[in-house]
Amino acid sequence: MNDIIGTVHLIRQGLFRLENTKCYVAAGMAGLGLIAGCAHRADSGYGGEAEVKRPNIVIVYADDVGYGDIGAYGAELIPTPHIDRLAEQGVRFTSAYCTASTCTPSRYSLLTGDYAFRNPQAEILAGDAPMVIEPGTFTMAEAMKEAGYRTAVIGKWHLGIGDGDVDWNAEIKPGPIEVGFNVSFIIPATNDRVPTVWVDGHRVHDWSPDDDPIRVSYDGPIGDLPTGLSHPELLRYEADRQHSGTIVNGVSRIGFMDGGQSAWWDDEDMGYEIARRSRAFIEENHQEPFFLFMSMHQNHDPRLPHPDFIGKSETGLRGDDVVELDWVVGDLLATLEELGIREDTLILFTSDNGPIFWDGYYQGAVEEANGHRASGPYRGGKYLAYEGGTRVTTILSWPRGAEQGVVSEAMLSQVDLLSSLAVLIGVEVPENAAVDSQNHLDAWLGRSIEGREHVVQQAINSFGIRKGDWKLIPATNVPAWVDNKHNRYDNPLSTTVHTGNEPYLFNLADDPGETTNLADEFPEIVEKLYALLNELREGRGDRF
Repeated sequence: MNDIIGTVHLIRQGLFRLENTKCYVAAGMAGLGLIAGCAHRADSGYGGEAEVKRPNIVIVYADDVGYGDIGAYGAELIPTPHIDRLAEQGVRFTSAYCTASTCTPSRYSLLTGDYAFRNPQAEILAGDAPMVIEPGTFTMAEAMKEAGYRTAVIGKWHLGIGDGDVDWNAEIKPGPIEVGFNVSFIIPATNDRVPTVWVDGHRVHDWSPDDDPIRVSYDGPIGDLPTGLSHPELLRYEADRQHSGTIVNGVSRIGFMDGGQSAWWDDEDMGYEIARRSRAFIEENHQEPFFLFMSMHQNHDPRLPHPDFIGKSETGLRGDDVVELDWVVGDLLATLEELGIREDTLILFTSDNGPIFWDGYYQGAVEEANGHRASGPYRGGKYLAYEGGTRVTTILSWPRGAEQGVVSEAMLSQVDLLSSLAVLIGVEVPENAAVDSQNHLDAWLGRSIEGREHVVQQAINSFGIRKGDWKLIPATNVPAWVDNKHNRYDNPLSTTVHTGNEPYLFNLADDPGETTNLADEFPEIVEKLYALLNELREGRGDRF
């Protein structure tokens, strides 16, 4: 009955405008369900038809932004007024997770609805790695296209591109266009990897035939361009050996490249470029429903914000990068408001994994941290199975269709977005697709606090699983390089990295910071969580 009253209240408030697409509102004895989408009927005991406009959908996907990096989540040293406004106008989640504490696996799960461990290739990729999403896969973008949406990805990709033997001077296929995106303007991998070029559709953006051909190698130096090892005097910032490849814009990268200088990106302009391209896409397509995957690079190392944002935080370049990210969100909101479509646009802001201070470049992130706890009250960050690695800032704002000013404790995972949004837009998920993606639309919209029963947290050489308040990290050996990333230099995220034959069991209700291992005290819970994790890893999928 409460479900019926709550949904009727939403309708009376005018949160669902009646126009454009034929949908159905159905009420049954067990409750009332509202499904927005083209000709998608809910099972019902009785009901009537109503027409509901499907929202435009924008996912702003931040990079390495932690739970504590945003003002709405407690950050005091990094001003984020625009993201905070999203929280005021929407639902702010306190138990929402990405699927992995590294970028490629999380992005893979978001777009496919599958846990990345089901695809052995879906790991941190080199810049010339083949695409890990097979063309023909039912992706979030394919679902949107099926529902009549115009689709775009603008920003970081890092899911591989091409077939493993890329000629960067010719057509590059397969890529985002082959998995559902009409428009693709991407950073092929990451901002610390070569090639340092944008790819527009199937071609390198601004490549000139007058340049030397672009060549890329992850096996060893190529051509005669300076590297961080050969010419350290040319560097703006020193870097570790991994990041001491070809120097671009005074910053050495992972890997080696040669040629194509006219097409090289400008690091300081990347945020503005993503904002410009996103604005143009929205302006060109706002008369029809659109889906925009706005995939940001902030605040992945190297942190190179535009001079407009330097010094705007109280925690160095790392914080300044987040301020720039917030400006981009503000520009997105301004675009939607100018076009009169903000009320009808669902925006989801979240991150691909937790934070890190030192990830290869010596830019003062540790020295200028100023006590800033990037993971908020949680332990660890990027690469790790602790909560700080995968519990991330997550805000959903849709003025006409979601609750506003709500803080939700619903436990959710980004892997669920595909199935949840498919229900919203009226698309059926095929039986063999999105096998781990559960429909929790009511929770995403703030109508219910009933989310998942459990979440899986994939990390480097380890896993975590949470069910209710209990969290298990099975015995594992995390590589030494992960420990080095977090603990080589003392910083607010420094923590003991889990290694050895001992499982860790935490009660997150009593111990959100994961400080007290209860495995010996509750062996039966350890056993049950082990069994559940193994069942999920070996089974058909979390959706069934």
